[in-house]
Amino acid sequence: MNTPVLTIEERHNIESASWFSKLSQPLRNAILSRAYVRRLQDGAPMASRGTPAEDWCGVAKGAVRVSLVSLSGKQVTLTYVEPGTWFGDIALFDGLPRTHDADAHGETTLLCVRKPDFKELLAQHTELYEALLRLNCRRLRLLFNQFEDLNTKPLAARLAKQILLLAKSYGIEQGQEIRIGLQLAQEDLAQLLGASRQRVNQELKGFERDGAVRVEPTRLVVLSREKLLAISEDR
Repeated sequence: MNTPVLTIEERHNIESASWFSKLSQPLRNAILSRAYVRRLQDGAPMASRGTPAEDWCGVAKGAVRVSLVSLSGKQVTLTYVEPGTWFGDIALFDGLPRTHDADAHGETTLLCVRKPDFKELLAQHTELYEALLRLNCRRLRLLFNQFEDLNTKPLAARLAKQILLLAKSYGIEQGQEIRIGLQLAQEDLAQLLGASRQRVNQELKGFERDGAVRVEPTRLVVLSREKLLAISEDR
């Protein structure tokens, strides 16, 4: 079995992730034996909208920014794919082109399985079909939750919830504080929430006054998860 060369941290991110860790050992070994490592610098393109899907990928380090270009020509960020998350399977299943652009956010390491190997894994391991079905059901539930929040929650609640999610995925605990390791400008946060940068800035200032967060250039530091949680539950 050819095992891809990952650092200890990268391998931990893949193997400890909630979805991958629940697969059987034979299936995990089969995936790793067919995968290759791809390392990308910040901003390097990974996939383009409208192009054929060639790989199924797991993020071992960094993040993948999923975005689109608006009618005005502006690049709009839709989400960030975090370490331990696998993506790209939908386009491999239906055979249609990629729906969005994807590029590295920060130095990023991907574990990739080429399309023929992905198809072979599916043919040899029916378990993978069931696991990917569960994964896509979870994606749908999260999407419906986002739609619900967008239509029922004020911006402050949605922003607090987004910060908590970022802290969970990218948080680095420093005493009582949690520093979000993902570098984000306020414009990036605004795009994730479908709001203007000015409104997000106003809400963040309110969070600072309340002692919930500290805003640093391109970084957020969570000072109180409890206060953010209380704000996120507001309707």
